[in-house]
Amino acid sequence: MLMKAENLKKEFADKIVFEDVTFSVSPGDRIGIIGVNGTGKSTLLHILAGKETADAGTMHHPNDYRIRLLSQTTDYPEDQTVMEVLLSGDTPTINALRHYETARLALEQDPTSETLLNRFIIAQTEVDAAQAWDTESRLKMILNKLGILDLNALIGSLSGGQRKRVGLAEALLDEADLLLLDEPTNELDAETISWLETQIKEYRGAILLITHDRYFLNRVTNHMMEIANGTAYFYVGNYESFLEKRAERRERTASMEEKRQNILRRELAWLRRGAKARTTKQKARIQRVDALQDLSYEEEESTLEVQVGSTRLGKKVIEAHDVSHRFGERTLFESFNALIGRKERYGIVGRNGSGKSTLLSILAQRLEPTTGEIIHGETVKIGFYGQFAEFTHPERRVIDEVERIAKVITTLAGEEITASQMLEQFLFKPEAQYKQIGKLSGGEKRRLKLLTILMEEPNVLFLDEPTNDLDTETLSVLEDYLESFPGTVITVSHDRYFLDRVVNRLIAFEDGNVVFYYGQYTDYLEQMTAPVPSIVVEKTVEVATAPKIETPKKLSYQEQQDWAIIEQQIEESETELEQLEAELASAGSDLGKVNELYQAIEKTKAMLDERMEYWTYLSEKIEAFENYRQSNQ
Repeated sequence: MLMKAENLKKEFADKIVFEDVTFSVSPGDRIGIIGVNGTGKSTLLHILAGKETADAGTMHHPNDYRIRLLSQTTDYPEDQTVMEVLLSGDTPTINALRHYETARLALEQDPTSETLLNRFIIAQTEVDAAQAWDTESRLKMILNKLGILDLNALIGSLSGGQRKRVGLAEALLDEADLLLLDEPTNELDAETISWLETQIKEYRGAILLITHDRYFLNRVTNHMMEIANGTAYFYVGNYESFLEKRAERRERTASMEEKRQNILRRELAWLRRGAKARTTKQKARIQRVDALQDLSYEEEESTLEVQVGSTRLGKKVIEAHDVSHRFGERTLFESFNALIGRKERYGIVGRNGSGKSTLLSILAQRLEPTTGEIIHGETVKIGFYGQFAEFTHPERRVIDEVERIAKVITTLAGEEITASQMLEQFLFKPEAQYKQIGKLSGGEKRRLKLLTILMEEPNVLFLDEPTNDLDTETLSVLEDYLESFPGTVITVSHDRYFLDRVVNRLIAFEDGNVVFYYGQYTDYLEQMTAPVPSIVVEKTVEVATAPKIETPKKLSYQEQQDWAIIEQQIEESETELEQLEAELASAGSDLGKVNELYQAIEKTKAMLDERMEYWTYLSEKIEAFENYRQSNQ
């Protein structure tokens, strides 16, 4: 066991966030933590990491136990470089690499210095002794995958997303006994998230993580912790298993509560009838009723509801004519044309920095394109939900912010509800409605911003990374609402689950081009990652789509030629891959060479996979023909 937490309690002002939270973490655990925003998920991680103190409870762990926390925001010194941050840990391997890097840089400044040369040789010996060369190779791989190319860049010059990536690289490199990750997939594109899944599965320590990405959660976890009603519930299995078991738990709780109510009604009815019995028995009945009234099962958890209406939308919605946009000398996209109609659902996807949010803002007429024009229909009423929940008056109370829009609204069903009732549907309890906006958690601010936008009754919704900082419960309800939303939806998102549920058309940024794709996001990703046909071995049958052969046939002449050399080609690819990986391990901090080698390794791996697939296809064809021939002799 790595750690055990017992009866943890945290209270802010007069509100108990959670109490009596008890659990243990064992090596190899991958624990996903979920719960509605404001239930204390991030607070729990900070308590486990020693960044905050619990109001009650204890934690136990071995003396040599190491823990690492990746928060949603990083607080690195602005004047530190990326390399200084990455080598700031206190492990034998990181210390050895830091001394080596310092000695190497000093020697580059004065190559003739015998003192500096000796220091460099000693540093190399230290790296050898700590067996840190593998760590250096892993560092280069992590940096390459996260798109961190300039190791000398100052932290102060990086965007929030870039800083988060530096923090993620540092956390993965540290290899602590227990790694705590708070929304690690924020700011990451689909390709990087897929890579991160592999890293988490292979991580040697245990991991606790908070994330809104349900596909990610389902693929990497083997335990789930749900924080609700001020306590924690534990489940063995991934997110899919958790959903099934939670439904079973809620059914059992509802059944027990129904049984309690039935007994209570019978007991009360008996007392009210004034049945004749000895006094002692009457007192016992009264005591039993009191006990039943005091008995409390799990409270029914509040669920978010979205009942706001929408104004009528005409046939003409959005037209884009020859739109292009440039930042300085860089062209993000050009000659973009689109005709977006009523009730259509578009997702804008692509790598970070490709121009997705820029295109969204241009389509919403919040940003002027460099060339071309955007035309909106006369009935279009826009709701724009941005990446950041910004409020002009953070000192304003929550209820006042909502009543500023409307004190009463009409729902899709035609019912009238007050602003306070609407806030309760968005999980703001009466006491929370009188808090200042600035004192809300990040997720609560996002939820409030979403409510204020929907209360304006838009008929075209623009959503820029809407899943960031929203909990899975809120996302599920939002997705249900968007499915029935009578207007048009255009969203930028990296959340694969959200895109699969909400959109059926994609605007995809691919290597400087903007293309349209009709279908689900998962289908699009599979198409993008499908293996490219081999260009080394010519074959008449595609491996991935080889037709089922009713009557097995012998190899064609070309296939016989291929079969004669395919094993040699596989061996050549394996040898080339070993050489490239050895070169990468000795490439030092030359990022240009590292990038070149990494791309060559990826290309060689792809080639090796293709040759292995073709070998499998040929060998199966040979075996099928031989079996058929022998059975017909």
